[in-house]
Amino acid sequence: MRFARDREPAVREALIERFMPLARHLARRYPVGTERDDIVQVASLALVKAVDRFEPAQGTAFASFATPTILGEIKRYFRDFGWRVHVPRELQELAVKVERATVALTSTLGRTPTPGELAEDIGTTVERVLEALASDTAHRPLALDHPRREDAGEPPQGIAVTEEHGFAEVEDAVAVDSLLEQLPARDRLIVELRFRDDMLQREIATLLGISQMQVSRVLARSIATLRELAAAP
Repeated sequence: MRFARDREPAVREALIERFMPLARHLARRYPVGTERDDIVQVASLALVKAVDRFEPAQGTAFASFATPTILGEIKRYFRDFGWRVHVPRELQELAVKVERATVALTSTLGRTPTPGELAEDIGTTVERVLEALASDTAHRPLALDHPRREDAGEPPQGIAVTEEHGFAEVEDAVAVDSLLEQLPARDRLIVELRFRDDMLQREIATLLGISQMQVSRVLARSIATLRELAAAP
């Protein structure tokens, strides 16, 4: 309210610093490897925009206003700058839909969905799904000198074959993400800040402008809900 009234630079800086953990948390939703710093920078700039545009008189909590602003800027970055090879906007958007449908159907079916199942789920053709899947290499293409497989049955000569032990963890992570999607937006944010970003309850309370007791109640309620959802057929 002070910043909205007086536009003091010092107050603006304090607000940005206070809510920077929220921007970093939202940026970490996107596992983009070497682009991590770029995504954090995009999220940070979006936070600055949110601070400048926020109107407390409307009665909305700042975190509720800032979150879609930051996510929107991150998604716009991926849409406009995250593709190494130019891909039509329509196909980029379809690729995002296919990715989301893959996560949801994997949780529901207990296996990776087929292109036909993906096509039926998002209301398009199998050919378009395959085209969207192929466009993923435009976002992160293989190097020209990357070793290729000589055939589908054997690894290329000179490449060591190792057993991957992380599939169970990946499946668990997909299941948890699917369950979290069913929580209200603020409850999900609080759960992720507590258990994924390892923030203390008092830190979350300060960040979101609520009491520590409210944070505790949201966590207890959300955990109970997640357990019920996980136990459901």
